[in-house]
Amino acid sequence: MAKHILDLDPINRHKPGKGRLLVSEPYLPDPYFRRTVVLLCDHNEEGSFGFVLNRHMDMAINDLMENLPPMSSRVSIGGPVQSGELYYLHTLGKHVLGSVEVVDGVHMGGDYEQLRSILATDPKLSKHVRFFVGYSGWGKDQLKKELDQKSWLVTPADKRRIMTTRDEDLWRDTLKSMGKEFAPLANFPEDPSLN
Repeated sequence: MAKHILDLDPINRHKPGKGRLLVSEPYLPDPYFRRTVVLLCDHNEEGSFGFVLNRHMDMAINDLMENLPPMSSRVSIGGPVQSGELYYLHTLGKHVLGSVEVVDGVHMGGDYEQLRSILATDPKLSKHVRFFVGYSGWGKDQLKKELDQKSWLVTPADKRRIMTTRDEDLWRDTLKSMGKEFAPLANFPEDPSLN
């Protein structure tokens, strides 16, 4: 644990794993992952993958997929891997066959035709689905190296944080929710040289 609240070097208390959030450190130089929150959907000895929760496209899902009822669902940019593919998280659980629970009440994937049919029957259910283009992936030991380099902090995920698409301050709010030793990181300037 950091010795003082102003040390700005808090210790990760959590290990990466399925259903955990990766929160980028404020000084992560990678322009793609800068100030992002990533939901880990799988993590094992072979690697890890997940979706960036706070990067969005200026398109609705209807702009990308045909045969869906009109929906205002925002599409998120899940990551740079397989950026031509569409993925989804949902809270419809067992109603979408083949889906896999990632964290309490949040499932990934499943039968797309069944999902499309559910949404066609009741378009209001679209608020229970998040669509992503691409995903974020790490090869064997790659995420461990990035954690050792202090690129990421790890914290448990919850359904509200995962499913919201309108929270422009997700990165900052997540850091603040992690405790008093992490909260000062949320106020770290985007460009420290401008201070």
